[in-house]
This record gives sequence, C-alpha cells and structure tokens, in this order.
Amino acid sequence: MDIHLSEEEQVEALKKWWKENGISVAAGVVIGLGGVFGWQYWNKHQDQVAEEASYQFEQLNTSVAAGLNEPALKQAEVLIGSYQDSSYAIFAALDAAKVMLEQGNSAGAQGHLQWAMDNAEDPSLKQTARLRLARVMLGNGDTDGAEGVLAQAPMDGYQGEVAELRGDIALAKGDQAGARAAYQQALDNQVGSSALVRMKLNDLAVTANDS
Repeated sequence: MDIHLSEEEQVEALKKWWKENGISVAAGVVIGLGGVFGWQYWNKHQDQVAEEASYQFEQLNTSVAAGLNEPALKQAEVLIGSYQDSSYAIFAALDAAKVMLEQGNSAGAQGHLQWAMDNAEDPSLKQTARLRLARVMLGNGDTDGAEGVLAQAPMDGYQGEVAELRGDIALAKGDQAGARAAYQQALDNQVGSSALVRMKLNDLAVTANDS
C-alpha cells in the first residue's frame, strides 16, 4: 500500500484489497485454526487410545498370570482387532500364542506368531516372534519351515539366539557337525542362554567320543 496516499485514499484502497483478498485470508485463518485444533484433538485421541490399550493389556496379563486361558484369549483378540497398529497388539499375539501352546493348539500359536512377526515394527519384537515361531515349527517337526523363518533373520543383536536355534534344527536333522558349529557361533555372539548352549556342545562332544 502506497505510503503517500491520503487517509481517505488509504481507506478506499484497504476496502478494495479486502474485497479482493478477504475471503482467501479468512479461509487461511480458518484452515490454520482448524489445523491447530485438529492436531490437538488428534493428540488427545491418540492418548486416549493408548490408555485404553494399556488397560486392556494389563487385564490380559492378569488373566495369563492367573491361568485364565479363555478370558486371556478373548482379551488378546480385542487388542489385536482394535489396536492392531500398536505394540500392545504384538504383545497380545505373543501372549495368545503362549496360551494356545499350553492348550496344545500349536497351529493357532503359529498363526499368532506369524501375525506378530509380519506386523511388528519394533525390530526386537519382530525377532522375538520369529524365534518363537521357528521353535514352534521345530517342535512340530517342520525343520525346513523353521529354517526358512530363520533364513530371513537380519544380522542384529539376536544373532546368538538365531545361531542356537539353527544348532537345534541341525541336531534334529542328525547333522551333529552343523549343530556344533552353530552352537559355537551362538557362544561367539554372546547368546543369552550361554550355559545351556555349552551343555549342548558338551553333550555333542560326549556323543562324538562314544562313537
């Protein structure tokens, strides 16, 4: 706006400018305010969802600890169905798999572990689901399936656990040399169950001496 215009001319120029631009300015203000309030509402909604999921997960843990299998499975299904994009759903799937294994339903357990592995965004949860799934497969005699699951495992902090399970698979196939090498690799990668892995290696050594 020209600073040399008279006061009356400035008023007229301002009216003209507002007539030409007022709608877009007002719309921008409304959109801006809507964005602020929308963001606040979204954050509040997300907090509420997280609180509800946390409560449901606490209930699930209570049921699992008390051995209430059927209520636990129902609560797990609620978490998986209603909060499937959260880590709570992954934990619920892991718990449901544990309960199903205790009930002798290994197929159902595999389904939940597969879902958890496919949907977990957190690398640790994904690896936990992978290892449990492979172990269930091994327990069912599906050594090839277990190997296939482990073949997709990334090189991370779980290398020791993956190597131990590979050793168990090799042993189940009668490949003692492969099992021995895998167990040693597990120890080299600081597997959590190092004492157990050493016992497995010692057993293989005794078997080799006996033969």
